[in-house]
Amino acid sequence: MVRVQIKIWGDFLSQADIIFIEMCKDILENGFSSEGQSVRPKWQDGTPAHTIKKFCVVNRYDLTKEFPILTLRPTNFKAAIDEILWIWQKKSNNIQDLNSRIWDSWADESGSIGKAYGYQLQIKHKYSEGEFDQVDRVLYDLKNNPYSRRIITNIYNHADLHEMNLYPCAYSVTFNVTGNKLNAILNQRSQDVLVANNWNVVQYSILIHMFAQVSGLVPGEFVHVIADAHIYDRHIPLIDTLINREPYPAPKLVINPEIRDFYDFTTEDFSLVNYIAGEQIKKIPVAV
Repeated sequence: MVRVQIKIWGDFLSQADIIFIEMCKDILENGFSSEGQSVRPKWQDGTPAHTIKKFCVVNRYDLTKEFPILTLRPTNFKAAIDEILWIWQKKSNNIQDLNSRIWDSWADESGSIGKAYGYQLQIKHKYSEGEFDQVDRVLYDLKNNPYSRRIITNIYNHADLHEMNLYPCAYSVTFNVTGNKLNAILNQRSQDVLVANNWNVVQYSILIHMFAQVSGLVPGEFVHVIADAHIYDRHIPLIDTLINREPYPAPKLVINPEIRDFYDFTTEDFSLVNYIAGEQIKKIPVAV
């Protein structure tokens, strides 16, 4: 059993940092180790990449109180937004439409990642009100039927899995309006906690803010459900270092208030005020 000393610095600790620290502590102290099992991922030297995991981690973020970006280390805010716009706004499956290189390993010679992510969102479906893709259907319902309990997107399309270069990790979002607040649940089948946790939290919190602004709503609660939340064995010392750092207060999110059309947002319409974070964790080994 791995034990990690967790320090608490008082009320100024950001919500995102508290949740991240407690999640990592729980995984390391109470999680299940894959040691002794046959695992698919390997390190670059060919060694099996084992993990410690927890099944069904549920984290809740109150977006009325703060924007949940880690201060323990920096999260690349603009790059995270660029990727969520690539998927949800451009509805693209080609890395030539993306400004970072994070998807290069899964792209073919033409830049395509197959029938994955944005490709699934742009497929049109017939409804009694007309023909919509999944994003446009969300936008339509939030404006015309906001209290519907059927505002759901899903990109885990079994019929197309064989043509996806990577199966979707974050695959389903359920939107729910309570009063004038837009809430959402993100379902994720698997997550590398060190590499991707706050990246995904930032992205889908931004998505809620965008949908809320163009729909005349305000952001409410973001609930993140992770079926398999895992920490790789070679990441444990890095996690230990990270969660024993002193955090900073959460920054303030600022969004261009003039944007009223979801498809008009750009990365330049978002900024953080007073974002202070600890030193970046560099040279993180990646299992493939």
